[in-house]
Amino acid sequence: MTEQSVRHHREFVTVNASAETLYALVSDVTRTGEWSPVCTSCWWDDEAMAGQLGAKFTGRNELPHRTWETRSQVVVAERGQEFAWEVGDGFVRWGYILTPAETGTILSETWEFLPSGIAMFEEKYGNNAYIQIAERTEEALDGIPVTLAAIKRIAESEDENQQTRSH
Repeated sequence: MTEQSVRHHREFVTVNASAETLYALVSDVTRTGEWSPVCTSCWWDDEAMAGQLGAKFTGRNELPHRTWETRSQVVVAERGQEFAWEVGDGFVRWGYILTPAETGTILSETWEFLPSGIAMFEEKYGNNAYIQIAERTEEALDGIPVTLAAIKRIAESEDENQQTRSH
């Protein structure tokens, strides 16, 4: 498979934390900067809608060669099961799926470059679209394992602290 044909990806890690703990973490987009190697901060447009289906938020992304903001909308908000959002007008879909495991929860991060995103890149970059798409794809695929490892570390630490306080 060539880089240009990679349009979706899913990677997972087993986390020694409950699905509820993980869901609370990943659905709070204001904490994204704690684990993402690219997205340094996010904020909700309307705090009253935070984490709900249809809620909109802005994300600030930083790489050494560029900084940009994106507008996203929550497209799945199933407590303890799945949280996902689409960037722009359905350009890219990111999400987390939570699956019970013998020792905690399997946390899957998903990423998909959607057809309207590819069309937008073709319109914006013309003949260079696939170079730009390949760069964005590589950044996403490189960032996912880093993100999962950081979420695992944070969730297990928070879950451990929560269990200690309840005893």
